Amino acid sequence: MTPMTANRFVRCSCGRQHWGTYGAAGLLLCDPRRGVLLQRRAWWVHNGRTWALPGGALEARESVRDAAAREAWEEAAIPSSAFQARSASVLDHGVWRYTTVLGVADSAVQAQVANAESAEMRWVPLDEVAGLELHRDFAAAWPGLREQLGRELVLVVDAANVMGSRPDGWWRDRHGAAERLRDQLTGPAARGLRDDVVGLGTGSTWSWWPRVVLVVEGKARGVEPVPGVEVVPAETDGDSKIVEVAAAARQRPDDHVVVVTADRELRGRVADLGARVLGPGALLRELNG
Repeated sequence: MTPMTANRFVRCSCGRQHWGTYGAAGLLLCDPRRGVLLQRRAWWVHNGRTWALPGGALEARESVRDAAAREAWEEAAIPSSAFQARSASVLDHGVWRYTTVLGVADSAVQAQVANAESAEMRWVPLDEVAGLELHRDFAAAWPGLREQLGRELVLVVDAANVMGSRPDGWWRDRHGAAERLRDQLTGPAARGLRDDVVGLGTGSTWSWWPRVVLVVEGKARGVEPVPGVEVVPAETDGDSKIVEVAAAARQRPDDHVVVVTADRELRGRVADLGARVLGPGALLRELNG
């Protein structure tokens, strides 16, 4: 049987046609100084001459983050190393899905028209976006997307408390248990966490690629960081170090800070800073799922 190509239209239950057998993804890239990067679509493509995002059809088994990065390179000559993907919002039509990946650009990144599907690439100040002739779906999504532009999820994990919630003999090898937890946390950093897990209130269509900070104490202090997971040792009081880390993250007031702990006093202290709290059980279900 001939494999199904990704590059074709799908007839949707909404009565319209959408591009991409496996769905599609686009990159909404922001720069605090320049605004957001928009693409004016070539006259001959679907919804031509409107403004939207660099994006296109997902390939089979391709992640939305990889697809958005690939399309940004193919259409705007932006390498994946030039931005950080932070969150994603999904428009789900059942038979077809479009995912907007929100990213923050390196201030030096330059975009250019890289193929015939684009007529122009332009950095647009946020207050000027709605005044352009936007693609209909992007126009509808823009107000909600704008609210989360540039925002980051910082996930601060109380290693001792999370390990203590596991009946696996962690106390016999606290260093090894902390390393295993650290390695498990690379999963959410890579594949993301749904909003219904972390409870940010952005809605069920959102997910986040968090900056993970693992706070360790006692015999676990020698644990080394790995890509995707920072490790912060507490020299004395682990709770105070967690409060310190959460307070530093809250210095960017628009960012989302979630502390994973079941300690009642600590939960109150970080809540006073404006951070949200997630129980160890909810995190472990996600890690083990």
